[in-house]
Amino acid sequence: MIILLLSIFFILLLLRVPIAISLALSTMVVLWQIDFNMTMVPQRIFTALDSFPMMAIPGFVLAGVLLARGGISKYLIEALKTWVGHLPGGLSVVTILACMIFAAISGSSPATAAAIGSIMIPAMVNAGYDKKYSMGLIAAAGTLGILIPPSIPLIIYGITAEVSIGKLFMAGIIPGILLGGVLIVSAIFYAKKNGYKSENKATWEERRKSSLKAIWGAFLPFLILGSIYSGVVTPTESAVIAVFYGIVVSAFIYRELHFRDIRPIIIESINITAMIFLIIGAASLFGLYLTNAQIPHHIGAWIAESDMNKWVFILIVNLLLFVLGMFLEAVSIILITLPILLPMLVHFDINLLHFAIIMTINMELGMITPPVGLNLFVVSGIAKEKLGDVVRGVIPFIFLMILVLVLVVLFPQLSLWLTEQMD
Repeated sequence: MIILLLSIFFILLLLRVPIAISLALSTMVVLWQIDFNMTMVPQRIFTALDSFPMMAIPGFVLAGVLLARGGISKYLIEALKTWVGHLPGGLSVVTILACMIFAAISGSSPATAAAIGSIMIPAMVNAGYDKKYSMGLIAAAGTLGILIPPSIPLIIYGITAEVSIGKLFMAGIIPGILLGGVLIVSAIFYAKKNGYKSENKATWEERRKSSLKAIWGAFLPFLILGSIYSGVVTPTESAVIAVFYGIVVSAFIYRELHFRDIRPIIIESINITAMIFLIIGAASLFGLYLTNAQIPHHIGAWIAESDMNKWVFILIVNLLLFVLGMFLEAVSIILITLPILLPMLVHFDINLLHFAIIMTINMELGMITPPVGLNLFVVSGIAKEKLGDVVRGVIPFIFLMILVLVLVVLFPQLSLWLTEQMD
């Protein structure tokens, strides 16, 4: 039956049926074949979505869209230019830092790539940077949106694995900064090698003015994460705070959010949220079949009886996630694979917080690997260039991200040190 399910699923994907519909239909066909009580199908979908932590997802999605359209990303970039624009590869460094800050607000990689890329790709090209490099940098730096907290995939992981979302967010901070740092070092090296010009050094007065203008947006990550880690609010409540803060700053301080903008912002947020929730509902049906067929139990028993060690298992899982990332998006992969992997993680005594970051970095790689890397399509649309050109520009960054993945796998404390300070 599992072969039948996967066959139907991949056939539907090849026919360009949306992932959520493909997964739901293939699972329902198999459940019907085994005479399952089909009246439980809608009940299972509703139960999967009836979760308080799940409400953080539309909150952070709406916050990200608001900030992209409300001028906050623009003023952050202008302030960063005055501080680091004069460095070798200054615009590249600005781009990466802007993605890191926006990632700490939106929780979404495509949103980060779209918000920063729409401003920085034209700026980098006008400054003489190679366009393929500029597009590749935005696509890669945009993936920080799901590693640096808050992160929608980490919320899904926490709900699925029943792990503290606050601790998952904390686990992503050092790896996120590490990846950002690696990208910055590579950007400076690349700029020196190719002789790219830097921005003129800003005066202290220019820095002061731009920083005061941007401080409202720069404060938001501290508001979100500080309120969570201080125990004042839950991640779900912090998402609501981020939305209201974004509205106040965009509409009344920057005055770039107008009444006419509300409708397109709401529509975009609903489209993104609906896609995620459809996938969650479909994946819950897949999980229902896995549980009914005792697939996780059988796989766990097979692992226990085999001579496979922890490191071979981690290598196999990383390869599996890398391949899946080429065809599926992050939420789908987490919801499909995590229920199967959990018994094995327990068997090999792999920390669930550490594995969450390993999985998330693999999801980042999936965002920039063809044929279905979401960030590739976002950047291609923004730059109005062929997808193949974006792919060629992003290849060097794939190797840098694999390097960071290896470091995170080999040194678990990169993910766990901050979480241990919470205990």
